[in-house]
Amino acid sequence: MDNYVYIIVALLPLAALTSVLQANPYQALVLRAILGAIAALVYAVLGAADVALTEALVGTMLAITLYVVAVRSSLVMRLGVLPTETETNDSLQELIAQIRKVIHQYHLRLEIVEYPHLEALKGALQEKEIHATCTTHKEENLSQNQTAVADPEPTYHTAIRVSRLYEIMEKELVFPDTTVTYVATVNEGEKH
Repeated sequence: MDNYVYIIVALLPLAALTSVLQANPYQALVLRAILGAIAALVYAVLGAADVALTEALVGTMLAITLYVVAVRSSLVMRLGVLPTETETNDSLQELIAQIRKVIHQYHLRLEIVEYPHLEALKGALQEKEIHATCTTHKEENLSQNQTAVADPEPTYHTAIRVSRLYEIMEKELVFPDTTVTYVATVNEGEKH
């Protein structure tokens, strides 16, 4: 055997190790594709063209495509808001930008979902359509028929139903006049 085969074979465990140690899921997928391409190359050099073709098509291209779809759809935090607040409130836009910055560190995307009124927003959180809600205390007081106090700087309430997201936000979300609470959904409450 030629020396280049040894070099190619030595790349297999190196590519596997770096993909396992990768924190960013997208970079891990790229390394997994490289691992599959190296394996296909090894099979081709050793004379197993059918196995090389199978590895290239199924082990690399198809598997990576499916992984990308799975990772892309699972790394999303859906935040429910009221449209009246997002249109007129610059402080809320700053808070959303801060939330986006915090979850970006964990390779998550933020998706904003608007609901017409507070009851629909709370129902969406309980029905697990969204992961969190962000409202002002003024809106919550109005829904409970309390008189709204004129507040120059609104205070925000972020309710999160996913415990890991709550841990992250409670520790890392630094925004004035913001409270973060954990909300157990109906199904989670029955499990305990």
